[in-house]
Amino acid sequence: MAVVSASTPILESSDEDLLSRFLKGDRSSLETIFHRYRETAYRVAHRLLGNEADALDAVQEGFIKALTHLHSFERRSSFKTWLLRIVSNASLDLGRQRGRRETLSIDSIDWREQDANQAMLGLDPIQAVEQADLREALDTALAELPESQRRTFVLHVDGGLSYREIADVMKISIGTVMSRLFYARQKLKGLLASRMTV
Repeated sequence: MAVVSASTPILESSDEDLLSRFLKGDRSSLETIFHRYRETAYRVAHRLLGNEADALDAVQEGFIKALTHLHSFERRSSFKTWLLRIVSNASLDLGRQRGRRETLSIDSIDWREQDANQAMLGLDPIQAVEQADLREALDTALAELPESQRRTFVLHVDGGLSYREIADVMKISIGTVMSRLFYARQKLKGLLASRMTV
């Protein structure tokens, strides 16, 4: 375990150092860990659930479970890998409990907020609509994948996990990870083929 002096800036600390600090009572280290992984955890949960409110609930539940079971973290994988396993499990459990909600209809989008986001990104309205359509098509296509393929794909693409990390999260072999990603990509390619322009 790396030794960190009191003068080491908390933002530059490793996950292991932050967890050690938290276990010794340093609450600010917990906030740093949360800020470090909240966006990745949210992307994974949102892709698995397709609904913002459910994704936020899953992330919150995942972080709470991780913190209350921190003593069981054996450090055989990175904290990020362990956390994303918990968040993805919480997402799948929540999805089963509530049933997959339909994604937002086009009528329920707050266009003023969308316009503000587009202006910040420098997108013209046509590009923004095309990107929103593509995101919706991808979400719809992901929902058609078997749960094991969808989870594997989301952990790799949205979670940024390597094949080895996904194998650790899902307790499967690297060969199975590769196979699931291959079939997920093939199915997504087929489902999205109609959206491709020549």
